Amino acid sequence: MRDSLGHDLVRDHTVYACVMGSRAFGLATDGSDTDRRGVYVAPTELFWRFDKPPTHVTGPRHEQFSWELERFCSLALRANPNLLECLHSPLVEYADPTGLELLDLRDAFLSRRADATFRGYAAQQLGRLEADIRNHGQPRWKHAMHLLRLLMSCRDLLRTGRLTIDVGDRRERLLSVKRGELSWDEVRVWMRTLHDEADAAATRSPLPADPDRPRVEAFLTRVRRTSAAFPLPPEPA
Repeated sequence: MRDSLGHDLVRDHTVYACVMGSRAFGLATDGSDTDRRGVYVAPTELFWRFDKPPTHVTGPRHEQFSWELERFCSLALRANPNLLECLHSPLVEYADPTGLELLDLRDAFLSRRADATFRGYAAQQLGRLEADIRNHGQPRWKHAMHLLRLLMSCRDLLRTGRLTIDVGDRRERLLSVKRGELSWDEVRVWMRTLHDEADAAATRSPLPADPDRPRVEAFLTRVRRTSAAFPLPPEPA
């Protein structure tokens, strides 16, 4: 029943949808999946019940994952890389007026907190890669490629105050990592260089220290009030 409700919310109340993963990063190759991400707004009336609407939903399409608006905003304010990047995807598939407002708020979520969260995610991935080396003799090179891409995004965000997720002309060198054409030592040197460059960028970053939480909260409150003005149809007897 809960999966059914979640899928109905995604189908009927999505305000923003985009493609993420390798296709959004400019790293797609033959056979790459199409990872879809979205944001839905659960009708306000659903929050007045004992059973609250789901904060996130997997599906109903293959490789599709969506967040309820409040959960999305909460995680993005904490500088979660997955959600910040979702707002900057170059492959937007759908945005209604609420979704366009959310996109207009992209800068409100950005802050120097991203330094810790992006590099924290990279550190977790590095730990998994090193475990792969211990257990299997080599890392999963695709994951190594995405770790480098994440560190690049972190460095560039700290330098410019803007989040750009398409790798552009760095595509071929990153794909050479995915193909295992660089040694693990070379990849580690590249990681260290990116960390050093991020350290230097952090000292003079144009980003604010904290996100603009009041601006985001005002948006969320406005969306909830608008939704409350349109009651749900009565359930069939």
